[in-house]
Amino acid sequence: MSGTIKFCSASAYFPILLFILVFDGSCQRSDRIIPGAERTDQYFHILEGKNIAICANQTSLINQTHLVDSILSFGGKVIRVMKVFSPEHGFRGDQADGQIIESSVDPVSNLPIISLYGSYRKPSPEDLKDINMVIFDVQDVGVRFYTYISTLFYVMQACAEQDLPLLILDRPNPNGFYVDGPVLKPEHSSFIGMHAVPVVYGMTIGEYALMINGEGWLGEDLKCNIQVIPVENYDHRKKYILPVSPSPNLPTMNSIYLYPSIAFFEGTIISEGRGTEFPFEVFGHPEMMNCTFTFIPESIPGKSTHPKHQSKTCYGVDLRVFRDENVERPEGLNLSWLLFAFNNIRDKENFFTDYFELLAGDSLLRKQIIMGLTEDEIRESWQKEIENFKVIRKNYLLYKDFE
Repeated sequence: MSGTIKFCSASAYFPILLFILVFDGSCQRSDRIIPGAERTDQYFHILEGKNIAICANQTSLINQTHLVDSILSFGGKVIRVMKVFSPEHGFRGDQADGQIIESSVDPVSNLPIISLYGSYRKPSPEDLKDINMVIFDVQDVGVRFYTYISTLFYVMQACAEQDLPLLILDRPNPNGFYVDGPVLKPEHSSFIGMHAVPVVYGMTIGEYALMINGEGWLGEDLKCNIQVIPVENYDHRKKYILPVSPSPNLPTMNSIYLYPSIAFFEGTIISEGRGTEFPFEVFGHPEMMNCTFTFIPESIPGKSTHPKHQSKTCYGVDLRVFRDENVERPEGLNLSWLLFAFNNIRDKENFFTDYFELLAGDSLLRKQIIMGLTEDEIRESWQKEIENFKVIRKNYLLYKDFE
């Protein structure tokens, strides 16, 4: 199946375009951050006459219209959208974290959707047969164990092997204003952490793709032919409020800012708030001491099936604050919550799970917490590796840095 549309001239749409320019206040703001997908004048002409595959999800928007729908309705020459690749959470972003997603057909566009999450993570040669170009447009949150950059890696590798160009429509990184956390060691590489980068790496998807290429991470001397459509009016110091949730369990800007720190609890017996309406904004356990705040995790379809401590009262900490524009950005990872939880739980022997090392990217952080090191002492242990990474990172930045 394919979406092949022919159109009349763009001049027929002039009244509509004029209406948008006059009444859409955002168009009048010269300083508005404009994601790469919205800069259609920079790439729509590249798509003409090509068979296109698109890696996208619910964040792939041009204003309020999905990228796929926008391309299918483009007022120009024939553009053939052949299929869609979807990352974790699915094409419409309605699947819970970690849920295996089957390939299907999108009921809106009638395009085949090939899931790249689960055992099938890389487009096959058959998937890319008769494809002339692949587009990648997914909103990342800038955290190593958030799997969209792993999907990016596999899409780049598949394109390189099949000698296909990859067009990346860049988007701002909401956590792109700092770099922090332990740097991943090769022995702890997995789908939730593939490369030697800190937990928070301070790069957009486009910049990260350039680093994958430049550092030779695709393997076997592979290089992906990538073109990045950059974000307009963006730099790494600017605050960016996401217009749509990047995944079901990151519903607010507060949760997105807290995610790099609170997600460590996923590798422990402590609940990170899954199964509530405020995931990654609270943490707790049925036997947590010195806490008065309580919450009860329950199964929520599309968000969290059978969460940790389901139907049990958890005692913990509430980190909810003003939402979105009024949320203050963190200065870095916050380890105090992890240390507090460890020090206020009786079952220290079973506090950590094997998943913790995959999140941390090394085995040292667990040992440091058990040894009773302070947050400052732990931070000091990874500073040299962070500085070394920043030197590498600087080679691939497309936007003014925060330092």
